[in-house]
Amino acid sequence: MDLLQSMRIFQCVVDEGGFAAAARKLDITPAVVTRQIQDLEQSLGARLLHRTTRRMSLTQVGEGYLARLRMILLEIGEAEDQVRAYSSEISGHLRVVTTSLVAVNLLAPCVADFQRQHPGVQVEINTSDRPAQELHQFDLSIVRQDENLDADAVVRPVLDMPYVLCGSTSYLQTHGVPMVPEDLSSHRMVRLRTLGARPQTIHLVNPMEGGRSIAVAPDWSVMSNDDETAYQAALAGAGLTLLPELALTARPHGSQLRRVLAPWVSADGLKLVATLPSRRFLPSRTRAFLEFFVQHVQQVAAKDGAAQGT
Repeated sequence: MDLLQSMRIFQCVVDEGGFAAAARKLDITPAVVTRQIQDLEQSLGARLLHRTTRRMSLTQVGEGYLARLRMILLEIGEAEDQVRAYSSEISGHLRVVTTSLVAVNLLAPCVADFQRQHPGVQVEINTSDRPAQELHQFDLSIVRQDENLDADAVVRPVLDMPYVLCGSTSYLQTHGVPMVPEDLSSHRMVRLRTLGARPQTIHLVNPMEGGRSIAVAPDWSVMSNDDETAYQAALAGAGLTLLPELALTARPHGSQLRRVLAPWVSADGLKLVATLPSRRFLPSRTRAFLEFFVQHVQQVAAKDGAAQGT
């Protein structure tokens, strides 16, 4: 028996003057009202109501119980209102985990704008090469969709964007600009891989030629399990690399990094999702930041699309 629910139903029966009226007020069946009152009386070991086919009235015990009950339910209601008011305030500590590249390109740039609207929120950004394994340690996780996620994780799509080939100006000046995918055989690559995994063949597709695909396996010069490290190595001229399109426009790096082999893109795109430990008791700050972050990413992606089209 839900004691609190039974107490509230009992009060409503008295206030509404009957079982049927209370059922209509609470949008439940009269049978449920009757059962809840019976269970309450049985748990108390006392009759609270005199009931006949014509009228209903409180017993002496019921009158005393209702008087104390009203004060209890009032206190509970005020406590619930206080909790709701607190949880509705956009304030508090928010812990987020993602990869370095996402943190630098997307997460960090939007935090300041979010805090201008909600200065009471403190955002803790954590980076990991395998954030999907740490979902339940954080309020919000930004991970790749293809990572192994828990079956009970709450998932929200954030971004779906292809990887493009790019290289630093210094590297291209020294080694030349590849004109066709086959040219990659004479170039070095900066590769990203999961610890313990072997580097995979790169599959490229050409959306302008009906999705024509080609597989290439160029040599690599630098390999890292951290995407920001791979980005910095490519920027320094260590080799060509595959980066999401937004990495070329979402942060300032002047003309040091440029795309090559357009319109070829990687067959495996960047699909980001936001994951939450649970939908229940989701703080307002988490919900507000997630919505703000998704809008920020969409704006960045739109700018990138416009830049690629010019």
